[in-house]
Amino acid sequence: MNDWWKGSAIYQIYPRSFFDSNNDGVGDLGGIVAKLDYVASLGVDGIWISPFFTSPMADHGYDIADYRDVDPVFGTLEDFDVLVAKAHRLGLKVIIDQVYSHTSENHAWFEESRQSRDNPKSDWYVWADPKPDGSAPNNWQSVFGGISWEWESRRRQYYLHNFAKQQPDLNYHCEALQEEILDTARFWLERGVDGFRLDAVNLLYHHKDLLDNPPSRPGDMAFLGTEGPQRPYFYQAHDHDHTQPETIAFLERLRKVTDSYGARFMVGELGAPFETCVDYTKGEGRLHTCYSFPLLVCSELNAELVREFVQPWNGVDAWPSWAFSNHDVTRALSRFSQEGNETFAKLLNALLLCLRGTVFMYQGEELGLVQAHVPMESIEDPLALNTDSPGASRDGCRTPMPWSKGAANSGFSQAKPWLPVDPRHDATAVDQQDGDPASILNFTRRLLRLRKQHPALKAGSLKFIDAPVGLLLFVREHEGERLICGFNLTSGALAYELEASSDLLELDLGTSLSDGVVRVLPFGAFIAQ
Repeated sequence: MNDWWKGSAIYQIYPRSFFDSNNDGVGDLGGIVAKLDYVASLGVDGIWISPFFTSPMADHGYDIADYRDVDPVFGTLEDFDVLVAKAHRLGLKVIIDQVYSHTSENHAWFEESRQSRDNPKSDWYVWADPKPDGSAPNNWQSVFGGISWEWESRRRQYYLHNFAKQQPDLNYHCEALQEEILDTARFWLERGVDGFRLDAVNLLYHHKDLLDNPPSRPGDMAFLGTEGPQRPYFYQAHDHDHTQPETIAFLERLRKVTDSYGARFMVGELGAPFETCVDYTKGEGRLHTCYSFPLLVCSELNAELVREFVQPWNGVDAWPSWAFSNHDVTRALSRFSQEGNETFAKLLNALLLCLRGTVFMYQGEELGLVQAHVPMESIEDPLALNTDSPGASRDGCRTPMPWSKGAANSGFSQAKPWLPVDPRHDATAVDQQDGDPASILNFTRRLLRLRKQHPALKAGSLKFIDAPVGLLLFVREHEGERLICGFNLTSGALAYELEASSDLLELDLGTSLSDGVVRVLPFGAFIAQ
C-alpha cells in the first residue's frame, strides 16, 4: 500500500471563505479551482475541503441535507469533478470532510424518521421516550449548549443532538444506516477523492441504555486545554454519549471500503485523550491517523509543552497528525498573544513542518493571519448564537481569505462577503507577500520544499535532545540523513553548540553559526545537517 499520507502536508480550505468565483459573497468550488495553482505553488501535498454538500447552513455545512450532492451556493457535482481533475493534474490529493455522526433536520432520512415509530427509517436516528414526568431521557448536554434532546410531538419522543437541535444524531446501532453511510463513502471514492476527514468521529455511537453521564473528573478535558467548565457540556464526563467501543468496529468496516479503492486516507477528528487516539489509529485496519487537539487549543507555547504533546507518539504503533489552526479555533498568532510578530508566525510554520507526522495547515496560516474581529451584528456562528456568548464565536477564523491589497473585500469577492474582511488582513494579502522573498508566505514555501527534499523531515524518526531552557531541540533521522531542528520559544536570545561538521540549512529565521555554536534570536529557528 502506498503510504503517501505519511509526512504529507495538507492545506485546509474552508470553501465559504476561500475565493468567490461568481460574486455572490460566498466562496465556492469554482473559487477553489481558480486558486489551485496558488495552493500548488505552496508545495503542499494535498487539500482538505470543509463541507460543500447540500445544507440549510444552520452550522455552515456541517448540517448536511444530502450527502451525495453539492449545495447550489458552492456549485454542482460537475464543478467538483473539475476540481478533482485539476488538483490531480497539479499533483494534489483531495480530502473531503464527511460528517457521519449527524445530519441536518432537513435531510430526507430525518423527515421520514420523525413521522412515526414504525416507518422504514424510524430507527435511523437516536430516539428515546421521555421520563415519566415528561422530561428528557437523561442528563446529556449538547456541545452547543443546553440539553442534547429535542421533543418531537409526532412520535411523542425525544431525538438526540450532540450539537445544534437542527443536527439530529444518526443511530449507528442500526445496520441499515451503517450500510447507507458506507455506500456514501463509495460514492465519493468513485468520484476520485483521495480520502476523508471524518468529523466528530468518536460521536458515532451512544450507550444503548442511555445512562446518565457522571460529573467531570479532574483531567477529563485536559486534552482540550480547558481551564474549567465554559459551558454545561464541560461539567460532564462523556462516558456514555460518545467514544463507545462499537465505534472502532464500524471504522474498521469503513477502512476496508477505502482500502478497496487503493491508496486512500482517513483522518478522524477525535476529541479524546492520547490513549484513545492511539486506540483508534493503531495497526493497519483503523483510521490512518487522527486530527490531534493539543497544539490546536493550547494558549501558550513552550518547549516543555511541545515535548509533552509529541513525545508519547514515539514508540507506539500509530501515526500522529498536527495543526496549529483550523476553522474551529482562534488563529494561532492571536491565541499565543503574538499578533504583529512575523517572526513568531514563521516560527510556528517551521515547527509544524518539522514535526513527525501528517501536518495540516489552515488557509491563511501561510500569510500569518490573526483572528479577525467580527462585530456582534455580523456573527453567524451557531455556537455563539446558541450559547449567547459572542466570545465563543468561531467566525473570527473563518473570514474571507485576502488575495489583493486595496481591492474590494481584499480580492475575495466583488459582492458583500458573508463575513466581513478584517482590515488588518488587507496588508498581509497574497499579492503583497508573493514577490517578497522575506515574507511569511515565501518562508513557508521554502519550508515545504525542505520537507520534500529531506526524507528525514518527512519520514524520519523524532528524538528530543537536551537543550538550554526555552530551546526546543529534536533530531529527525532517516536512512542515513540526520537533521537537528531547533526552535527558540522565548523572547530572549539562546545559543547551542552543534555537533562537529554541522551546517545550517537556509531558513533565514534569526540564527547564525560561528565556531560550531549556533546563536538563535528570540523566536528564531534552525535546521542543522
